[in-house]
Order: sequence, then structure tokens, then C-alpha cells
Amino acid sequence: MKIEKIKAIAKAKGVKAANLKKPELIQAIQRAEGNFDCFGSATSGYCDQINCTWRKDCLGLS
Repeated sequence: MKIEKIKAIAKAKGVKAANLKKPELIQAIQRAEGNFDCFGSATSGYCDQINCTWRKDCLGLS
């Protein structure tokens, strides 16, 4: 997902994007949603969060 769309999601959720990098911004959004801030932590390539908005981007990091 492009950073512009991520920033729009952050703004809608009341998260200040400021100088956050993409992974940090997504983690802040996850916390604001009441979810685990696990973006980028699936280093083994496995994630059990099937319905996560960020799953495709996250697994693409490993």
C-alpha cells in the first residue's frame, strides 16, 4: 500500500504521521485500532492474522 493511503488511514484514525517511517506508522495505526502492533514482525514468513489489513505488505517484507 502506498504511503499516501497509509497516511490518510492514519489521519482518519487520529494517528499523527509526523516523521514516522512506513512500518512505524502502520504499527501506530494497529495500536489505535486496538490490535497488536506486529507489522514487520513475521520474520519467519508466517502470520496467523488472516484478516489483517496490512498482511500482504507485512509478509512482503520478509
